[in-house]
Amino acid sequence: MRLLKKFLSIIACFVCANFIACGDENSAAPVSGESSAVSESNSSWIAANSSSSRNDNVAGSSEKLSSCSSSWNVTTSSSSLWIAANSSSSRNDKKDTLAVENADTSKIVYALKPFDGPLTNPHKGFTVPTEATWTFSPEFEYGPYGSLNNRAWDLVTYGSGYQQWNKLNPAKGVYDWTELDELLDVLAKHNMGYALRVFPYTPSPIQSNDTPEEKYDWTPKFVYEMGAKKGTATLKGEGYRAVVPVWDDPIYLQAAKDFATALAAKYDGDPRIEYIDIRSFGEWGEWHTSNLDGSEMPSVEIQKDMLKHYASVFKKTLLVLPSDGYGDVYTYALSLGITKRDDCLIGIPGTADSLVRAYKANMPTVAENCGSYAIMLTYTDQIPGGYLKWTPERWVDAIRTAHLTYYVLDQDFDDCGYNFYKDNKALADSMTKVIGYNFTVSDAELVTVEDSENATNTLNITVKNTGVAPCFFDVYLVAEFVDSLGTALAQIGETVRIPKGTFKDASSQKFSFTYKVAAGETYVAKLPGVTVALSLYESEGDFKNGKNPTVRFDNDGIQENKKLLLKR
Repeated sequence: MRLLKKFLSIIACFVCANFIACGDENSAAPVSGESSAVSESNSSWIAANSSSSRNDNVAGSSEKLSSCSSSWNVTTSSSSLWIAANSSSSRNDKKDTLAVENADTSKIVYALKPFDGPLTNPHKGFTVPTEATWTFSPEFEYGPYGSLNNRAWDLVTYGSGYQQWNKLNPAKGVYDWTELDELLDVLAKHNMGYALRVFPYTPSPIQSNDTPEEKYDWTPKFVYEMGAKKGTATLKGEGYRAVVPVWDDPIYLQAAKDFATALAAKYDGDPRIEYIDIRSFGEWGEWHTSNLDGSEMPSVEIQKDMLKHYASVFKKTLLVLPSDGYGDVYTYALSLGITKRDDCLIGIPGTADSLVRAYKANMPTVAENCGSYAIMLTYTDQIPGGYLKWTPERWVDAIRTAHLTYYVLDQDFDDCGYNFYKDNKALADSMTKVIGYNFTVSDAELVTVEDSENATNTLNITVKNTGVAPCFFDVYLVAEFVDSLGTALAQIGETVRIPKGTFKDASSQKFSFTYKVAAGETYVAKLPGVTVALSLYESEGDFKNGKNPTVRFDNDGIQENKKLLLKR
């Protein structure tokens, strides 16, 4: 008899152990079937009583017990089992009880794939020259609505171009922003900002000794009328004489500062302006006089003083130091929060490396190449004395090495990137996901815990920045339950603010959003067709005011309103 009792006791322990193992998360069967998401089952309620407890008439108790089946296509996790079992020695003193309780938990793991095709986003990416509103006229064959159906515009996220100082500032204290405002408005209608450069001078139109000054000297006439000095220079390689401002003349300098002050009063913080190049000195305002014998740049201290003035009047809009601002001037610019551009990528070895300093200072970098795509294809690869030829490998290396946020797709205004994109479509499309920031949801799961009184949904996601630069503006991350049409039903948790410059390239961040429902409230998550949508906004106000998000994730499932629907 003693051996029989011992045998029965072993059997009982074995059965209980198996019940517990069935509810363990690690013992769940692998998921199978067409869906790559994992839907976890709710635990079954089973009243379990031993034969000895039936004799004591306690069969009315109900216990939760997880079902075990090798044919399941779902997994059950986090089911807690408590089993109270009386030993044979205690049966004489109290009733035999088996209590099983379950914190009813389920989980959905979402299937995630990359977005198929080019992916453009604000405050990063490629541009082509957009000098005036007629760029968007159907009569311009290379424009976005032109007869050639130039799909390079699918990659363009902002416009860029130059304005003439003398046209914007025709007289002392007089400013005419009319044409610039018209261009900014047209670009805004196409969801593009504008990278602004205001030139005081351009040697390009000098074709003879008799070229009219107004064709190339764009410093306003009133500056000279006030007493600013001019000099005479010779165009290298051509021998043509040209009139040039004396760049360190105090009257010229004050006029340039006055213009900067007026420009800031008009446009600082204007969302239509992507960034402003400080083009106060030299040929094309690039802070060099390399093509003009007889013209010299002002001293380093004067250059720094101009940067300091711009930084004092522009508090919001990004400022950029032009291509030839190097050395101490570059260092000083970074200390003021002014970033750097370079216009000789690919053509000159090591140029991309010069921008790394700005990247390490947590600022966006800006670049052009030495020439248009058509011209770069003619380069001989001989250094010194020539330039390196454009190749796909050099183009990709320039973007990655310089950690570029902004880059000119092609600076040839004659075709607005048409031939470049025709020759390099697949490569250019892929690099829209490399230049600047690029947010990819790499993991997403929805965990639900229910009891008799309430339910809690917790959305856990991991987002990776797969671009080559941080995101240089505040981003607001929102999670929502939406219906089958994508209409928002309820926000999950709180809006998350990701401060500018903090989401570094190649880094991942985890986010959790919690949604609780009390007894008697509508359980949104269980309505037919409900799923989860993720959105990225440039401001929390846009979300609160019902606007669509402006930033897209690099994931399959992007809707027309730019929200990402998570798929099971």
